[in-house]
Amino acid sequence: MAQSSGSSNGHHSVSLNVKDDPAADCVSVPFIQKLIAEVVGTYFLIFAGEASVVVNLSTDGIITFPGISIAWGLVVMVMVYSVGHISGAHFNPSVTIAFAITKRFPWKEVPAFVVAQVLGSTLASGTLRLIFSGKQDHFAGTLPSDSYLQTFVIEFIITFYLMFVVSGVATDNRAIGELAGLAVGATVLLNVMFAGPITGASMNPARSLGPAIVWKQFKGLWIYMIAPVLGAISGALVYNTIRFTDKPLGEITKSASFLRSRNGSSS
Repeated sequence: MAQSSGSSNGHHSVSLNVKDDPAADCVSVPFIQKLIAEVVGTYFLIFAGEASVVVNLSTDGIITFPGISIAWGLVVMVMVYSVGHISGAHFNPSVTIAFAITKRFPWKEVPAFVVAQVLGSTLASGTLRLIFSGKQDHFAGTLPSDSYLQTFVIEFIITFYLMFVVSGVATDNRAIGELAGLAVGATVLLNVMFAGPITGASMNPARSLGPAIVWKQFKGLWIYMIAPVLGAISGALVYNTIRFTDKPLGEITKSASFLRSRNGSSS
C-alpha cells in the first residue's frame, strides 16, 4: 500500500477473522452493520495512508519515507481494534477471498465485502483529491517502478507474508488474540519499509483500485489485482498446513519461549 517512484505507503490490510452467524443473512441488520464497518474502516485506512503520501510530496518530504510506513502500520492497527469485533476488519479483498477459500468466511458475503472495501477506498481517494488540489494534487496510488515481473513477485511475497501472519494471530485459538492488531499493523509497516519504493507495497486490490479510479491512472493495475489475491490465498493455505497437530496444548506451549507456565517460570 505504498506509492512507488520515490514515495511509499502501505496497506493494509487487514484483519481479524469473524465467523458467519448462521442466523444472519445478506439482508440482516448485523450484515449491514458489517458492511458499514468495512466501508468506514477501509475509508479511514486508505485516507490516513494516502494522506501521508500526498502531504509528504506536497511539503518536500517532511513526513519522510519511514514516517509514511509508520502511518500505514498505525492506521491498520487502530482500525483492526476499532471494528475487528464487528466485521472482522478485513479492509482487503485479498484477505476476504483467502478466508473464504479456507472456509473461514461465507462465500455468499464475499461480493458485498469486496464492493464495500473498494467503495471505502474510492471515497477516501476522492476526498483526498478534493482537499489537495492544484500543485498539491499528487497521485496517491501504486505504480510499478521497475519490471512488471519484479512487481508481481514482490506483491505476491509481501501479501503472502501478511496473510500468513493474519492467519496465525487471528484464526488460531492458540495465539494471543489481543495482539492481533499490533502484529498485523507491524507486518504492514515492515512490508512498506522494504517494498514500498519498488512496488508501492499495496498488498490490497482495493487500496490500488480506489486511487486508480479517482486519478484515472491504470498503469500496471492488473498486477495489484492478481498478485495480492494469489499471495493471500497461498499464505492462508500454507498456515493451514502447519495449524493442525495432535499435540495437546500443554505440550505445544512448552516449546514456545514467549509463553509462561502457571507457576510463572518460562515454559
